[in-house]
Amino acid sequence: MHLEGSCHCGVVEFSLDSTHPYPYQRCYCSICRKTQGGGGYSINLSGDARSLKVNDRKHIAIYHARLREGHDVHLSNAERHFCKKCGSGLWLYSPEWPELIHPFASAIDTPLPKAPEHTHCLLDSKASWVEVDVQPNDQQFEGYPEESIEEWHTRLGLTR
Repeated sequence: MHLEGSCHCGVVEFSLDSTHPYPYQRCYCSICRKTQGGGGYSINLSGDARSLKVNDRKHIAIYHARLREGHDVHLSNAERHFCKKCGSGLWLYSPEWPELIHPFASAIDTPLPKAPEHTHCLLDSKASWVEVDVQPNDQQFEGYPEESIEEWHTRLGLTR
């Protein structure tokens, strides 16, 4: 499925192809919640990095999250791309999976298919005020689920 997205002010527009376009995975970690999640979580999709086209990269900045492990703090190698002008989050890129781009569903302008179930992950980081809306067939995880975005789409026969 071809996806098109943009920031709120419109100076950044991008597109990419995705065989896993269902916005099903809700991440409640503090990074996603604080950088993207107005409802207390964010939703990442998965797309082919080779197909990413961006109209004007000069308006994009990259944030590397600060990760805390006990008293140690280090920067994540994952790159969270956002618009310098309006602050809209656009996509995440991780060198661990160089073939993938993870656009934030909130930045996608293309109508996305409705997910038949959701995965709620990193609930151990959920803010106390967030109410998790669990529906029948939804899965919940304190940490990361073992099932990847690709595996979820394949299990439900939703690969496009």
